[in-house]
Order: sequence, then structure tokens, then C-alpha cells
Amino acid sequence: MGPNRRLARNRGRVENWAWPLHDQRKPPCAPATGAFLVAAAPHLVKELPISEPRINDRIRVPEVRLVGPGGEQVGVVRVEDALRLAREADLDLVEVAPDAKPPVAKLMDYGKFKYETAMKQRDARRNQANTVLKEIRFRLKIDDHDYATKRGHVERFLSGGDKVKVMIMFRGREQSRPEAGVRLLERLAADVAELGTVESMPRQDGRNMTMVLGPLKKKQSARSEQRRKREREQAERQAAEQAAATED
Repeated sequence: MGPNRRLARNRGRVENWAWPLHDQRKPPCAPATGAFLVAAAPHLVKELPISEPRINDRIRVPEVRLVGPGGEQVGVVRVEDALRLAREADLDLVEVAPDAKPPVAKLMDYGKFKYETAMKQRDARRNQANTVLKEIRFRLKIDDHDYATKRGHVERFLSGGDKVKVMIMFRGREQSRPEAGVRLLERLAADVAELGTVESMPRQDGRNMTMVLGPLKKKQSARSEQRRKREREQAERQAAEQAAATED
């Protein structure tokens, strides 16, 4: 028999070969090739953590501190009595504080509770808005027109609920005049004080000086206000168009 045919026959034996786990004797001669799939002993298998709370018959403690469906305190009762009360009320017994002594369990409609929780989490994710760090760069020798333009950008970012990193870039001998950069940043902070505050004071890093401004309003509030402003402007524009059409 050739080596290839012998190898194929041994592989077929491996698939059906097993050795009792409880037998500690040396196993019989195993095939030379292949691998074994041996089941782990029951006492070595660890229970995986469960993200959801234990409910009803999965609660394996002798007694619980029971809370009624309306939040009323029933007291410490045997888990059998708590399960009986849950069945009589057509509700579930849910373990809400497993680490308490004794654990706290509540009577509730668990399916309805899971649905409402999922809806709240979805709404929270939908309404969540992350603050973005915008960046504006200034030159130390900036004219009034450019300053007004860049200040307008900073005001727009702050009113939208975003942070702004203001950077002054020094050229040549301007690095020896950091106090001039500090004065420019302080001027900008004072001009936009109604929309934001200084979160990071002016700090020089090599040829640059930076300052971080934070918005006074949260991003979600700022977006809501901007949406209301757009709706108000749209309503005023429609009213003006209707008035003009009536006059014609």
C-alpha cells in the first residue's frame, strides 16, 4: 500500500476515533496524522457572562427583595413566593440588582420593558451629536477686514456648538513678540464672549500659538435653535409672499 493511500485511510479513522474522557489510562495507539476534538469536562466549563438580567426560573437564589410593578416595596420573600406572585399577575420576575444582599427583583412585563429600553437607546443615538474641533488660522499682522471675516467664522462655529482651535502663525522675528499674539487671541476671545469661552489659554508651541474656544451651548441645543430660526424665517418669507400676492 502506497503512503498516500495509507494516509487517506488514517484520516478517515481519525474522524470516528474517540477516547472516553473519564478514562485516565493511556489511550490506544492513535493515528499518526490528524487531530482530536475532545469535549471539555463539565466542571471545567465556565458559564459565560449574560448581558441581560435573569428572569423567572433563571433566578437561582433562595430569597429576593421584591419590588412591585408600581415600585412599591414588598419586602424580602422566598423566590418561590415571588414567582407565584408573578404568575398570578401575569408578569415576569426580573432580577434588577443581582449584587445586592439579597438580590432585588421586580415584577414587570419584561417584553414591554425591553422594547421601551431599545426605543430609548435608539432615540438617544439619533439625538446624539458629537462636538467637532474646528481650526482657524491667523497671522500676527492681520488687517481689520480679514480679522472680521475670520471672527465671523469663529462665531458661526461656536453658534453651531463646535469648539474652535485658534492658531497664530509667527513669521521670522515675530517669534520674539509672543505678547502680541496673546493680545490678539485675547481680543478675539472678548469679541466672541457671548458665544463661547476660553477652554485652553494661549500657549506657544514653536512657531505657532494656539487657543481653544468652547461653545456656551451644546451642539444639540444649537442645532435645535438653528432649526427653529430657519422655520421662523421661512414662515416670515411665506407670509410676505402671501401678502404681496393679496395686494396684486
